[in-house]
Amino acid sequence: MPPAKMRAHNAPEGVAVHIVYVILVGLVAGWLAGILMKAPSKDLLRNLVIGLVGGLIGGWLLPMVGLSIGGGLLGSIVMATLGAVILIAVLRAVL
Repeated sequence: MPPAKMRAHNAPEGVAVHIVYVILVGLVAGWLAGILMKAPSKDLLRNLVIGLVGGLIGGWLLPMVGLSIGGGLLGSIVMATLGAVILIAVLRAVL
């Protein structure tokens, strides 16, 4: 079977694994950002949202300012955590 057909067959599993990966990175990043910004929360949903939005901010902003963080799980967590810290700082300044 050609590789393209094998990838198409496994696509739903790959998407599910990616979604779980993004959720776990978001949870860890939100939790770490809360600790770093002295705003820890035991609310998993809050940590998840802060981490996910932080990941978007980090993925968009860090390359724009010339910062490159390695790939993989650790790089994703660091990037999302930095973005979440920026998000918390901006929210504190505005609210």
